[in-house]
Amino acid sequence: MTDAETLAQRVREGELRLYELEDHADPDTAATARRRLLAEETGADLSTVGDYGFDADEADSNIENMIGTAQVPMGVVGPLPVDGGAADGEHYLPLATTEGALLASVNRGVSAIRTAGGATARVLKSGMTRAPVFKVADVAAAGEVSAWVRDHVDRLAEAAEGTTSHGKLQEVTPYTVGDNVFLRFSYDTKDAMGMNMATIATEAACEVVESETPAELVALSGNLCSDKKPAAINAIEGRGRTVSADVLLPHEQVQQRLDTTTDAIVEANTRKNLVGSAKAGALGFNAHAANVIAAAFLAFGQDAAQVVEGANTITTVDAREDGLYASVTLSSLEVGTVGGGTGLPTQSEALEVVGYGGGGDPPGSNADALAEVIAAGVLAGELSLLAALSSRHLSSAHAELGR
Repeated sequence: MTDAETLAQRVREGELRLYELEDHADPDTAATARRRLLAEETGADLSTVGDYGFDADEADSNIENMIGTAQVPMGVVGPLPVDGGAADGEHYLPLATTEGALLASVNRGVSAIRTAGGATARVLKSGMTRAPVFKVADVAAAGEVSAWVRDHVDRLAEAAEGTTSHGKLQEVTPYTVGDNVFLRFSYDTKDAMGMNMATIATEAACEVVESETPAELVALSGNLCSDKKPAAINAIEGRGRTVSADVLLPHEQVQQRLDTTTDAIVEANTRKNLVGSAKAGALGFNAHAANVIAAAFLAFGQDAAQVVEGANTITTVDAREDGLYASVTLSSLEVGTVGGGTGLPTQSEALEVVGYGGGGDPPGSNADALAEVIAAGVLAGELSLLAALSSRHLSSAHAELGR
């Protein structure tokens, strides 16, 4: 095998390109060669980037042109009791972030939830979507294609499911705009987040559509899916897992644990999360759901860009006779416990901490459980921030923690 300095020299001389190094050396040596080249050309010190705790070949399916790792501090909150459809019992929730005070805040919400007996959580709907766009001659042809698709979902399912041993086609919904036909496919992807699975399966189904109708495929993704972009269709129809969590906090616990009152939190939620979000034209009506979701995604090896969809969260609170009722509904939380970044060493360890790594029994139960625990964590974060705002403690909390 070639050493790192020789590889770097061959790149400098134009003999090799950066992406070709693994063809001539093991992945760790290739990464070292790239760091040396970058250090020489930019003057950057990459010693910390290159100080990682696993073999580079373990990340082979997750990165190209690897030079090392971006190390994000990881903490933990909990124990967080969750009564879920799949999750059960107390869970420690690892969160990775660079935002000081976030975990302290979430942990305060966790403490309040724990004293109330825990949160209830349920996955309400599950389906990973892919929506190709086809072109047709005119609206008459568009109507013909849509009608054919509605009548032949079984044929599309046969083609799609022939590409995977796990995914199941749930539905195909046609949408027409002039001479454009969008077909929104939805799949049960079990414990995988399932984006790649859905893409490959949909490509096979598109071949059937093209062979049987006058439609011509333009793009395998037509943005009606909608992946990694703010979209009302995900807020309404869901994508990935639609999951809710709620808790009833006795009034005295609101005072003792959150240092505020039920009425103050209700008013803050109404004026901030509901009225403020509506005035802003927001899709998510929440305080900072994306904060917890992003930290969980980094810890658990999820696709970080899909925090966009996870932020489609609505927080509700209500003053009841026996306490403060609070809920969060995450309409499009895209998570998996197999595939993607879940097999990376630190992310795999984090999944072991929460208790839901790998495939579940029955299939899909681990990803459902992970979604429920994350939703309960979001609920904790919402309660704590709303309490801090309603008691005017937000800036003082950051000041005390030196953030």
